[in-house]
Amino acid sequence: MFTGIVEETGTVRAVRRGAHSAALSIGASVVLSGLKIGDSVAVNGVCLTVTERNAGGFTADVMHETLDRSTLGALVPGSPVNLERAMAADGRFGGHIVSGHIDGVGTIAATRRDDNAVWYTVRAAPGLLRYIVEKGSVTIDGVSLTVAAVEADRFSVSLIPHTAAVTVLGQKRAGDAVNLETDVIGKYVERLLAFQESPGPERHVTLDFLIQNGF
Repeated sequence: MFTGIVEETGTVRAVRRGAHSAALSIGASVVLSGLKIGDSVAVNGVCLTVTERNAGGFTADVMHETLDRSTLGALVPGSPVNLERAMAADGRFGGHIVSGHIDGVGTIAATRRDDNAVWYTVRAAPGLLRYIVEKGSVTIDGVSLTVAAVEADRFSVSLIPHTAAVTVLGQKRAGDAVNLETDVIGKYVERLLAFQESPGPERHVTLDFLIQNGF
């Protein structure tokens, strides 16, 4: 589990590609503290498992499914990446609940300055937008952000100067692809409500059902 608060920007040192997979070697410093083989690191919002560890970085494997659903397949040596270690049990939730499981890829439609802030408008598929709500949370390339506006085929967020400066989002421009993870709570609520349409009263989510289950 992650929070969407990027700890540092690392750099891709090497990419070893297989037929339908890849291994990323990433240079880093801050996230290496206490990092062990088998630990999880979010790379541009994608949860990866550390398979090798050295003084200057780490290596992680990327499977076929992850390449299909994210932008990691486009990384090359020299690409900057947002990095966050899995949250410690005694840590603070500075962002929101982030699983590191990307829901899909969006495209930056436009950026604009608004005094000290920078607005990013991101186009996304209807299947993703259904879970994105105004004033709710969304993760873009591993960065926890508050949704400022939602339209038919896009949504907008506003970045403070600090976020733009310490993450790769500050380098993104119109036309760039970004990893998106929507708020996991909305997906679970939808799944629960789907049982309303299933036969049998035991599958209906009613007020009594919620009370009996501690809600």
